[in-house]
Amino acid sequence: MRGTVTAVGRSATHTFEKPTGDGIRLLAGLGVEGDAHMGETVKHRSRVRQDPTRPNLRQVHLIHAELHEELRAAGFDVPAGGMGENVTTRGIDLLGLPTGTTLHLGDTASVQVTGLRNPCKQLDDFQPGLMQAVLGRDEAGNLVRKAGIMGVVLAGGEVRPGDEVRAVLPPGPHHPLERV
Repeated sequence: MRGTVTAVGRSATHTFEKPTGDGIRLLAGLGVEGDAHMGETVKHRSRVRQDPTRPNLRQVHLIHAELHEELRAAGFDVPAGGMGENVTTRGIDLLGLPTGTTLHLGDTASVQVTGLRNPCKQLDDFQPGLMQAVLGRDEAGNLVRKAGIMGVVLAGGEVRPGDEVRAVLPPGPHHPLERV
């Protein structure tokens, strides 16, 4: 499976949106250089309050550009980085990847997928109704979280818009993504 990086972003503070730019640097075992969520242990404020020693499974947040298009069609204005993602991709079904998939980004960086981003009420603070718009139901009626995936950095490197994304599935049996 192959796709493309369409945008990258980071924020040094715990802001909802992440400004996009020309590139980001991933650091192995830590996350995005200069991002508030970088580190070996949890950085998400609610998780730090629960247990600051837990491993950070949310070092990198990825969203598929196709979600932005779906949201635009539903009347929302959500740009790349608008929901706090570090990497926006196109052409890969991020939500359909199994846990443990390795995403190779650009020439050297790689991220291991740990799970789904769990949408929170901050989405509605950004734009009313957005949280409901990133939740759906599958054919069996199960909840589908569409707000992107999370991962940890296996190998560092520069990631820029236009870079290739290549997904390598882990050995089977595969396990569907769960919220992290």
